[in-house]
Amino acid sequence: MPTVLDAPIVAVTVYPRHARITRRGRARLAGDPRLVLGDLPLGIVPDSVRVAGRGPATVVGVELARQVRAEPADPELAALVERQRTVKRRLAEIGDARTVETTRAELLDALARRAGGALATALARGSAEPDRVAHIGEAVTGQLGATLARQRDLAERHARLTEELDAAARAVRDREAEHGPDRTAVTVELAPERAGHDDPEVELEVSYVVTEAGWESGYDLRLRGERLALIWHGIVHQRTGEDWPECPLTLSTARPAAGVSVPELAPWFLDRARPAPPPQGRGGSSTLAMPAGGGAPEMAVATAEAEHGATVSTYRPTRPVAVPADGRPYRTTIAELALTATLDHVAAPVRDDHAYLRAVVTNGSPHTLRPGRAALFHDTEFVGTTSLPTWAPGAEVELALGIDDRIQVERELVRRTAGRGPLSGARRREVGYRITVANHRPTPATVTVLDQVPVSRDDAVVVRDVHAHPEPDERSDLGELTWRLELAPGADAEIILSFRVDVGKGVELAGWRE
Repeated sequence: MPTVLDAPIVAVTVYPRHARITRRGRARLAGDPRLVLGDLPLGIVPDSVRVAGRGPATVVGVELARQVRAEPADPELAALVERQRTVKRRLAEIGDARTVETTRAELLDALARRAGGALATALARGSAEPDRVAHIGEAVTGQLGATLARQRDLAERHARLTEELDAAARAVRDREAEHGPDRTAVTVELAPERAGHDDPEVELEVSYVVTEAGWESGYDLRLRGERLALIWHGIVHQRTGEDWPECPLTLSTARPAAGVSVPELAPWFLDRARPAPPPQGRGGSSTLAMPAGGGAPEMAVATAEAEHGATVSTYRPTRPVAVPADGRPYRTTIAELALTATLDHVAAPVRDDHAYLRAVVTNGSPHTLRPGRAALFHDTEFVGTTSLPTWAPGAEVELALGIDDRIQVERELVRRTAGRGPLSGARRREVGYRITVANHRPTPATVTVLDQVPVSRDDAVVVRDVHAHPEPDERSDLGELTWRLELAPGADAEIILSFRVDVGKGVELAGWRE
């Protein structure tokens, strides 16, 4: 019989959509030169299994096989299955009791009908006393009433147990998806060095890649003055079917299960379109063995040790991390960065009357930050969330940091006229707006104000007499206007914008808004 290898998990490397598990254990070779490592997840990528070892033996073969079990090895799943069986037994018992009560009710009902006829005849002949007849009737109907009450009680208990059984079945299905009875076993065949070694001891290291695991990025962005503190979190989750104990955890940006090839272009052919032909009728992996290788200051945040390769980065948190196979997110800190931000405000009063704080930040770290959600803080105050794109070293990104109520913006309609042209009869609409921006911050503020004038897509609709004071810093072909205002503390500024729209005779105007 093969020797069972006890090899607990000693390290985990988590990729964006997979994880590599490393197990290590010792065993003595007694007769059969095979070692079996069982109770492994079903989601192992077959080609990923690798074995390395130390000791007076040589690895000559590795086999990956399904381990079929009648009962689950997972204690929690076994408890759920036993609970399901218990509920089924109770349902069966209630079913038997309902059958008994139904039979009793039918018997009493038949007895009551037959007795009723016989007693009526006896009363008519005078051979039975009325009190005796009444007593017999009350006894039969009383027993029938008690039987019907027990039937109702059993029906209610049956309904409750049916709901309980459904819940137990759902729990078993959910747990079986992670810890089903069938597992995977790796069998390693060794060739011992016979000379001078009786029952030699060997140490094996088995690694494999599993699906249903991964990590993603999450961030905390904390603005203090014009300094932006960024804390990068790795958020790990897994439903592999095995809990990861506290052990060294590495986060990697590699994608080990993806096919790797240099893209090549195929010819681009153009041809005459032809009708499609009518539809026609349609009539265990091996693994390789690898040789062994081998007031008060703020609290600091423990970050990960980083290593950057040509295409892959790895991050090793400073403390072991345990990740159960429950699919919940588990967070570990990767890095803390201090970045310099260029701050300004953006307001689009044609949309709403808020001024948004914006930061333009350059990634001055050696890390390529992966896409992820970021929680925004102004000092200790939470202000919202945003999304970070992939952020390479040296790249610049623009971050929205929430609404700043100390910059007040107002857009007011100050003129509106409508009429017709004196000669053409074309209808005219003319509007004017006043935009006021006030800085109530204790420091100077740069405010970018965005507005727009309509753009016609029909020759019968013409936008004329566009006037703006002061002149916008930028104009686009799509009617977008941009002003950049420099406001001292307590200062305000005013923008005047007006335009006219001429609409041809008999033309209905679409898209107009004030």
